Amino acid sequence: MTRAPDFVSLNSPDNVGKTTHLVRLAERWNGLQPLGAVHEHDPEPWARVAAGDYARWWFETSTTVELTELLLAGHAKRAAARESGRTGLLDRCLPMLLAVATATCVVKDGLTVGEAFRTVAGIVRPFTPPRSGTTVTAFPSARRSRSPLPLSSSAA
Repeated sequence: MTRAPDFVSLNSPDNVGKTTHLVRLAERWNGLQPLGAVHEHDPEPWARVAAGDYARWWFETSTTVELTELLLAGHAKRAAARESGRTGLLDRCLPMLLAVATATCVVKDGLTVGEAFRTVAGIVRPFTPPRSGTTVTAFPSARRSRSPLPLSSSAA
């Protein structure tokens, strides 16, 4: 029998219903455990940075090290919350989080993509990612009747 992965992540743009879909999947099979987004498992630092102008903190005042370490810490705590024998459902996987940190580094620090990637990789190097996982990337279809994901920004 094939063993289920430790993690399955759903990756897509903000506010298209990733968490809603993961919760619905978990409602149908006890072997799945919704773990949600990184900020849900390390709420204090995320609340602190979101208390003011969150976008300004993200794109202007935070350092690449601070942002990347915050993403990593939340991801590590989220992965640690997975119950033994269950598949953890993630709102964005570690590679997607690192891609976000890299893209932000390009914008904020004016680096090339390669330079930003090497910067983020250097920050991540001591971090040990969780074991096995499967990644699903979903994009809303331009045709509402064909899209499993809502097109509006009001989705959960």
